[in-house]
Amino acid sequence: QVQLVESGGGLVQPGGSLRLSCAASGFTLDDYGIGWFRQAPGKEREGVTCISSIDGRIYYADSVKGRFTISRDNAKNTMYLQMNSLKPADTAVYYCARGLRHCSNYGPYEPDYWGQGTQVTVSS
Repeated sequence: QVQLVESGGGLVQPGGSLRLSCAASGFTLDDYGIGWFRQAPGKEREGVTCISSIDGRIYYADSVKGRFTISRDNAKNTMYLQMNSLKPADTAVYYCARGLRHCSNYGPYEPDYWGQGTQVTVSS
């Protein structure tokens, strides 16, 4: 059974950091495009970052480039999103996802499985 289970969200002050985790089961992360999306109140879901399984290339949305880092621990079959220098504009529900092998619009292409979502709130 394919599952993605997220953890690590919360409330943080502007300029602070958080690390999100996404533990995968029922498949191997290496075999799929994986990444993170987010959805802020009243806005559409947007791709944040993605790792292509074709060539390992990593993509970041311009809004998070230089502040967010995606990584993967193959031994634990878990992916992470390290978020630094957080801004109020980063407030959203964050979702990990898997899709086809490549990335599109900074997220996995045609995602078919999603994590349950975790709330990140950046506020003083």
